Amino acid sequence: MAKINLLGSSLAELEQIATDLGDKPFKGRQLFKWLYNIGQYDFGKMTNLSLHLREKLNEKYIFEGLNIIERKTSRDDTEKLLFRLDDNKLIETVVIPEASNNTICVSSQAGCALGCRYCATGQLGFGRDLSVGEMIGQLLSVKNIFGDDAIGNIVFMGMGEPLLNYDNLITTIEIITAELGLSIPARKITVSTSGIVPQIHALADSGLKVNLAISLNSAFEEKRKKLMPVANKYSLDKLFEAARYFARKRKKMITFEYILFRGFNDSLTDAKKLAEKIKGIPCKINLLAYNPVEGLDYSRPTDEQVDYFAGILNRMASVVTVRKSRGTDISAACGQLAGENIGHKKRSLE
Repeated sequence: MAKINLLGSSLAELEQIATDLGDKPFKGRQLFKWLYNIGQYDFGKMTNLSLHLREKLNEKYIFEGLNIIERKTSRDDTEKLLFRLDDNKLIETVVIPEASNNTICVSSQAGCALGCRYCATGQLGFGRDLSVGEMIGQLLSVKNIFGDDAIGNIVFMGMGEPLLNYDNLITTIEIITAELGLSIPARKITVSTSGIVPQIHALADSGLKVNLAISLNSAFEEKRKKLMPVANKYSLDKLFEAARYFARKRKKMITFEYILFRGFNDSLTDAKKLAEKIKGIPCKINLLAYNPVEGLDYSRPTDEQVDYFAGILNRMASVVTVRKSRGTDISAACGQLAGENIGHKKRSLE
């Protein structure tokens, strides 16, 4: 019988396994710490577990990480990791070096169901949700490659829409933030969404003190619909109401991600509308020039156009930053992640 991989097992699940193997539940907590916090995957070397439990674990279980098949390094030192999953689906993780911390962009799905018109992943269609093990496994791979201190900030904005894989996302975050787990503070974790309104409310109510980023890209309803089909289901009014709820409930500032497309959403009128719509929401706005994707219609504004838009917005909104694209030469920048995931089926938003 094939051994069961414990990658992605929660604290409660490991406590139950310890009990099922004839030991006390707290031994499951010790196992959890060995696997996620210490990084020891050899049961035989888990010295505070009984010999009996170690033998039983060896009989039935393994702890095996993801299979990396390719690493690419950008001119700016951004790294993209390509993983092949057990069913041959491919996913990507991006490691962005910063002055004090690395930022890790984690994928939550193979492909994406949302079909945003500017995004390479969206053109692939939907493969499937990633398991907890496949999400946490990306971070463990980063630790194994780059060292225990490699993970600074974590952003769920790689391939896929994290809030459409909500239950697995929450369990993954619980493992990341657990003191016996990866022990990374929730304030260093950001969930980036295209605007799945019910799950924004659920995330606000979850008790997890993570940050929220919303891909906005236009404050005009019809323009946003052209860019993001999800806007046909969740209107801007509903989205901004959800943003207000999250900010109020979690007492946190929202980040609105705004990608600038030349001649489409970068005018004075667009800036004024944006400032009007976010009024009263504790937020900051991240501006990013579009990273062109081959075969898609939109184009990148010049740096001067980006600065012009930022200058206008700065006079009307509280916090505006211009985010520099990273990893564009290895297709690791925002909207470019695609791997080689060919043959995903299109799935409409449920």
